[in-house]
Amino acid sequence: MAVRIEADLILHNGRIWCGREEGSCEAVAVWQGKVLATGSNAEMLSLKGSRTEVIDLDGRFASPGLIDNHLHLISTGIVMGWVDATPAAAPTHAALMRQIAERAAVTPKGEWVRARGYDQVKLDTGRHPTRADLDLAAPDHPVLVTRACGHVAIANSKALMLAGVTEATPVPDGGVIGLTDGKLNGLLAENAMNLVRAVIPSATTAELIDGIERAGQYLLSLGITSCMDAAVGQLSGFEEIQAYEMAKIAGRLPVRVWLTLLGDPGVSIVEDCWRAGLISGAGDDMLRVGAVKIFLDGSAGGRTAWMTKPYKDEPENLGVQMLPDAVVEEIVQSCHDRGYQMACHAIGDGAIEQLITAYEKALAANPDPDRRHRVEHCGYPSAEQNARMKAAGILPAPQMAFIHDFGDSYISVLGEERGVKSYPIGTWARMGLKPSTGSDSPVCSPNPFPDLYAMITRQTGKGTVMDASEKLSREEALQAYTEYGAHSQKAENVKGRLVAGQWADIAVFDNDLLTASPEAILSDTRCLLTLLAGRVVHDARG
Repeated sequence: MAVRIEADLILHNGRIWCGREEGSCEAVAVWQGKVLATGSNAEMLSLKGSRTEVIDLDGRFASPGLIDNHLHLISTGIVMGWVDATPAAAPTHAALMRQIAERAAVTPKGEWVRARGYDQVKLDTGRHPTRADLDLAAPDHPVLVTRACGHVAIANSKALMLAGVTEATPVPDGGVIGLTDGKLNGLLAENAMNLVRAVIPSATTAELIDGIERAGQYLLSLGITSCMDAAVGQLSGFEEIQAYEMAKIAGRLPVRVWLTLLGDPGVSIVEDCWRAGLISGAGDDMLRVGAVKIFLDGSAGGRTAWMTKPYKDEPENLGVQMLPDAVVEEIVQSCHDRGYQMACHAIGDGAIEQLITAYEKALAANPDPDRRHRVEHCGYPSAEQNARMKAAGILPAPQMAFIHDFGDSYISVLGEERGVKSYPIGTWARMGLKPSTGSDSPVCSPNPFPDLYAMITRQTGKGTVMDASEKLSREEALQAYTEYGAHSQKAENVKGRLVAGQWADIAVFDNDLLTASPEAILSDTRCLLTLLAGRVVHDARG
């Protein structure tokens, strides 16, 4: 006689999108943290027992929990305590300086003032802040203001003095030190930023755990149940691994995290992780070692992404090549041979070429048809590079929030023809490359609605259409945010869809993401309820 299983939880009376192939249903039953079954209200309620919790969705739209394919969880949590330099909070140069001055006024003299999020293209001045600007705003504090992309920062005189940076300081390989008329203007790009970062006090383990918890709770409030931390070790080295494990043990890890290990020369934590047995796949579905990351170039908006053609109005500027070919190929081959998946930063077509070539060589020397090496961001690939990615099983991992937040900046620095073709997610979807999506927070907000809006409209925040042929359907956009996010982590069999046996990670929204207008999705949508493994972890139903 068959044993009847009674559900632990039933969500019913909703429009529940289970996945692109599965479509929608009315109800879902959960048992032991995983999806037991999906179907009609009557079918699922027949699984109700005396202890079953029942949630009436009241007609609301639900989907698998969203998966942000690339963000910096610890940094997101820590930056939440800095000066907000985003265009929304500081739309003008004067407003930005005022914010910095106000923070300095309540910060003990000599302590650091940090800010992040400005975009010079969106400031009324149309330029980066300068060392002199920051000196006027905060004369008694070292100040570092980081551009939204994280690849350019402005330091004031006290910060440069503490770091020992002068006009005579050698420019680090893969870096830029800004000069105006032979004098430091405060701008530091790529590896040159490390000169100042080296003298900023490191975050303590307690601060790292606080950042993990703070950012994770914020993600849950947005319907995001899984993410990739895109550069573990960037702030505090191997201690970040300890912080994650301690957060998990203490019940302070709110979301599922796929750890990407920083592998750049001089700051790599890969050897420490290798000795500890932390290779790709180690861990569990809550906290798992994912890939190794190295940076090959910078950002397009900051004019440091490595391009094969120069930036608009700067005929000598092809961006920044961070590492020689031989070094990239050696790191990729070594990590590949040890069993690591790779997820390396490459935005410009020059960097993408370098990375694909290294992946191809590693795969040829040691074949693994399902390693799923990733190209993080992958902003400006050629058609030939896309075809090579398809042939080699390489995955593009873009953040489509960039189109909404920075699309107009891309046109400004690259020109119309090149700019509008940024991040060709429609092309990748049609090729079967299974593109995922995310925010790169704190580069962009982890808020998923601008990302969804950009995928289905290809419009920037100002309304510029960035090549309409790259639009996705609603279902394709949700698939990128769920199933394909899981696929990029080799986790498509455990999360990303609402099917029997997968984790019951569920997000409930107050708008139907399959039928609401793009404008409503962007500006008038909230996550009402988030469940992780069938447990309510965010509830904003009132």
